[in-house]
Amino acid sequence: MLTSTASWSGNFDAEARAQLIAEIKETADKLDRDEASRGDLKLLSRALKELRYAFKVFTPYRRTKKVTVFGSARTPHDHPDYIASVEYGRRMAAEGWMVVTGAGGGIMEGAHVGAGQAMSMGVNIMLPFEQEANPVINKDEKLVTFRYFFTRKLMFVKEVHAVVLFPGGFGTQDELFEVLTLVQTGKRDILPIICVDAPGGTYWTAWLAFVREQLLSRKLLSPQDLSLLTVTDSVDAAVNEVLHFYSVFNSMRYIRERLVLRLNAPISDKLLEHLNIEFADILESGRIEREEAHPFELDEEHLIAAPRLSMHFNRRDSARLRELIDVLNGGR
Repeated sequence: MLTSTASWSGNFDAEARAQLIAEIKETADKLDRDEASRGDLKLLSRALKELRYAFKVFTPYRRTKKVTVFGSARTPHDHPDYIASVEYGRRMAAEGWMVVTGAGGGIMEGAHVGAGQAMSMGVNIMLPFEQEANPVINKDEKLVTFRYFFTRKLMFVKEVHAVVLFPGGFGTQDELFEVLTLVQTGKRDILPIICVDAPGGTYWTAWLAFVREQLLSRKLLSPQDLSLLTVTDSVDAAVNEVLHFYSVFNSMRYIRERLVLRLNAPISDKLLEHLNIEFADILESGRIEREEAHPFELDEEHLIAAPRLSMHFNRRDSARLRELIDVLNGGR
C-alpha cells in the first residue's frame, strides 16, 4: 500500500533497519543463485539506485505538504490552462504547500513558475524529446531525473498529499487513471484528486461525461467511485478542495487489522454516532471508536497527541471511506 511518507520522521530502531537492509541483500544474493539475466539485473540495479536517490532528495521535505500537478508539456504560455496552472502553483505555495511536477514545460512549468523555485520539486524523465527540465527547477537540488516511468510514477503518488490534473495528453490520462485505481483499490491512502479546467473549459467535463456514459452506465464503476475525484473550472475551488480535505482529517494508518484516522481536531459525540450509523456498511465488525496512539505510531512523534478514530474497515469500499472523510470535514 502506498502511504504518504511526508509525515514520517524516518526514525525507527537500528535492529529493524538492519533487518530490512539484510532482506534487500538477501534478495540480491538470490538473483545470483537464480542466474538472472544481464538485462534483468540492469533494470533492478537502476531502479533501486533511482529510488534510493529520490528518497534521499525527498526525505528533508517529508513534513511539508505537497501536491503533484500533472498536465501537458505542450501547453503554450498564453493558453488559459497555463495561466490557471501558474495561479494554482502560486496559491498552493502561499498556503505552505510544495508543488511537485514532471519538471517539463507547459503546465508543469506553469505550476513551478507560480510556486517559485523554493517551493518546487521536480521528477523528470529521460526521453528522446521533451526531456529538458524547465528553467524554474533545472539544476535545482530538488530535481530528480529518472530513466524508468514506473519509478518516477511511484514518487508522484507516494510522496504527496494531493493530486491535481490540468488538461493533457496520454501521460496525463495515464496518471489520472493510475492514481484513481490505486485509491479505489486501497493501494494508496485516500487523498484529494482534482481535475482542473481553465474558466469555461470543457476538457474534464467532457471526460467525466464519458466516464458516466460508458463506465458508470455499464456498471463498470460504482456511483460512489465518483466521490474519489472533483472536476472544476475554478482555481479557487481546486485550492479549497485540498485545504478543506485536511481541515479535520490529517492522515490514516493501518495498525494490524484496524484503520486509524488521525485528526487535526476532536469530533463531537453526536458526529461520532452519525458516522457509525451512516457508514456501518464499510465496517467489517464493531464500531468506529475513539483511540489513543498505538506504540507502533511512535515513529510519528508529531502526531502522538492527535485525536484518533479507529475502525475495522473492510478495505473494499475506499470511495465510501472518502465520503466518511468528507463528513468528518463538515461536508463536501
